[in-house]
Amino acid sequence: MDGTEERNWGPFGRPLFEDPSARNLSRVGVVDIGSNSVRMVVFDGAARSPAYFYNEKIMCGLGTGIAETGRLHPEGRIRALKAIKRFQLLAAGMNMPPLTAVATAAVRDAEDGPEFREEVLRETGLSMHVIDGTEEARLSAQGVLLGWPDANGLMCDIGGSSMELAVIENGEVGKRVTSGLGPLKLAGIKGGKKALKAHIDATLADLAAEIGTHHQRLYLVGGSWRAIARLDMHRRNYPLTVLHEYRMSPSSLASTLKWIGKVDLEEVRAHTGTSSSRMALVPTAAEVLKRLTRTFRPREIAVSSYGIREGMLYEQMPDRLRARDPLIEACRFAEQKDARMPGFGKSLYAFIRPLVANDPAPRRRIVKAACLLHDVTWRAHPDYRHEVCFDNATRANLGGLTHQERVFLGLSLLHRYKNSREDSPFEDLFGMLSEKDIAKAEIVGKAMRFGAMLAVDEPHKKAELMYRPKKHELHLTIKPEAAGLYGEVAEARFQSLCQALNAQPVVKISAG
Repeated sequence: MDGTEERNWGPFGRPLFEDPSARNLSRVGVVDIGSNSVRMVVFDGAARSPAYFYNEKIMCGLGTGIAETGRLHPEGRIRALKAIKRFQLLAAGMNMPPLTAVATAAVRDAEDGPEFREEVLRETGLSMHVIDGTEEARLSAQGVLLGWPDANGLMCDIGGSSMELAVIENGEVGKRVTSGLGPLKLAGIKGGKKALKAHIDATLADLAAEIGTHHQRLYLVGGSWRAIARLDMHRRNYPLTVLHEYRMSPSSLASTLKWIGKVDLEEVRAHTGTSSSRMALVPTAAEVLKRLTRTFRPREIAVSSYGIREGMLYEQMPDRLRARDPLIEACRFAEQKDARMPGFGKSLYAFIRPLVANDPAPRRRIVKAACLLHDVTWRAHPDYRHEVCFDNATRANLGGLTHQERVFLGLSLLHRYKNSREDSPFEDLFGMLSEKDIAKAEIVGKAMRFGAMLAVDEPHKKAELMYRPKKHELHLTIKPEAAGLYGEVAEARFQSLCQALNAQPVVKISAG
């Protein structure tokens, strides 16, 4: 690729996935220069579900006061430049390819934006790509698709100086619009609360006329939305504080937005881990969200931790890579990197599959993920391995699974290493599952526990399970050459699996 071809890729530089069969990313650094914060993220790991090797954010407030002055905030400029200089040095220390920098609303709207862009290039050598609002919307929506391949609905990304909407349908980004409904921009509206509400309503009416109101799910992207989601978790005493794929009903969200207007946010801030500069934007953002949900009337609101930075990675993936399952790819990567016997998870799933053959496809998918992850925490102390498994599954940076699926995955892995879940420190999380799902997770875990003990390589070629629920029997047929593998510990684990199934064990050696 010559220099001309490389420049044609715009802000993305040379494509990461020149080889369509690529499975892993080299480290890739992205700098997002927003109206409120400047952040560097270094991605590493499985290409379809990249891990965060490094993540640092500085609240610079570049867009503070821009509505009144038309210029970037002077102190914000200084802080942003210092942050970018630091990020360049960090990237050099990681021996990374050049950073990709994208600037959004504040830099594109400010009259001194071009001047700041030239200053950054002169002082740091970093070329800053200023994108327009509709491009920002497209990239943020692609970030949602990175972690949510089956996403359908309306993406809403709020920054300090703008708010973007994009339709996501059938794995594609459709119509997109941009507006000035960022909290920093709205601070310049004259006339008090009444004028602010009228301005928000009028802007949303224009957006709705352009993009439609038929979207059943609203995907929220952006720091102010995440701060509100944390407040919703706090108000509800929600047990799992993972923001990605956190769901809110319109009525629950309405209660939280009303509650936000009454509580002392500075006092609550300490319980949510939100910075004071971010919390200062919450009241205005809450007013926008209240009116946004009234205008578009979604049936469900979901939070996406993936946005423009992840969208920049998704931009460069070939279609065959985009089509892969982000959860399964991340689990495969973890197995390859950390398991004692990489590849064993596939055989383990084939062995226990008869126990879940009639389950819905989404459940079988989570069971497959559990098999891939069953051995990645083997280095943990045996007394705590079950806890490490659960904690890793429920809190890891994984896309493509709901909170309930996280808990099911974690509980399955807990039972991979321990028969009982009594007196578990995670008991409050178990309540997110039905009794039926808790019982199923125990069965899956004990099936993995038995399969991993029966053979250290390809258990599905050593023996076969057959479950007969009407007869309440679990049959284990062992091949003659593998009969010696069915020792005392393996037998005890098979008995435990049968008890979880409420089935009688039937064991035989095949004729050959």
